[in-house]
Amino acid sequence: MAFKTVLCVTEVDHSNQDVRIAASLCAEVAARLSVLVIKFALRRPIDAVSTGWLECKQDMLGLQRRSAETLSHDLARLEHRCREIHTLLEGMWVPCDIDTDYSDRACVGDVVRQRALCADLTVIGPSLLNDDDLGPLAIDGSLFESGKPVLLVPNGVKASLRPRRILVGWDSRVETSRVVRQALHLLSGAAHVRVTLIDPEATGNGPESEIDIAAFLAQQGIRVVVDRLPTPVQPVTTALARHAIDTSADMVVLGACGHRRLRERIFGGVTRWITGEPPLPLLVAR
Repeated sequence: MAFKTVLCVTEVDHSNQDVRIAASLCAEVAARLSVLVIKFALRRPIDAVSTGWLECKQDMLGLQRRSAETLSHDLARLEHRCREIHTLLEGMWVPCDIDTDYSDRACVGDVVRQRALCADLTVIGPSLLNDDDLGPLAIDGSLFESGKPVLLVPNGVKASLRPRRILVGWDSRVETSRVVRQALHLLSGAAHVRVTLIDPEATGNGPESEIDIAAFLAQQGIRVVVDRLPTPVQPVTTALARHAIDTSADMVVLGACGHRRLRERIFGGVTRWITGEPPLPLLVAR
């Protein structure tokens, strides 16, 4: 199924880079863009214990006043940012809707999940990838909680939803099978598709596994080349990245396991190897 609705998550103080990338992808495939602009609500500071009732009342009044001023400023900033994005997307002739969220960090993941559930694809651009506060929350909500695919686009790369060369990292896990099915329309439109298995014998992916995936894709009208790579000295993700670069891939398709350690290390693990030189866009799902 083609991607008809694309979600872009951005922070109120981010540049237009991520929105432009997502809008360009939408224009390429005639999809609608949903933009979610997020601003973290500041938590109330815990004041020191006052010496008396009057001092306590004065402190509370001062805190309420400062909180009201902060809220007013943040909401105005959100409104202004929405107008900026709307003007940008009008100029790009991209159909869109723009929503905002002003909430505590603990709620942001669920907010992103709710939006991702109603989109075909979430695009995580360079600004969000480099945001250590919002980035992991957006990845968690969109990738691990919604069941929808995510396209990670590192800095310095021109991503496309009509890639010519695609590398699929295959390992017979259900997450990998799911992302392949969600990427079938991309694979069908590609000129070259390579299915790569890293040390297949050691991982239990013998000849039957590569035959099965090749036969499945052939039934979809997709001709593939199957590569069997030996046990790498470096991490598996690094070996996949190196092979993708060597074969001039435009996109890597990979299943993301649901293990909590990957959730916690997603920025330091899977995304790290695609942000090297040259960077590569990564389509993941679980």
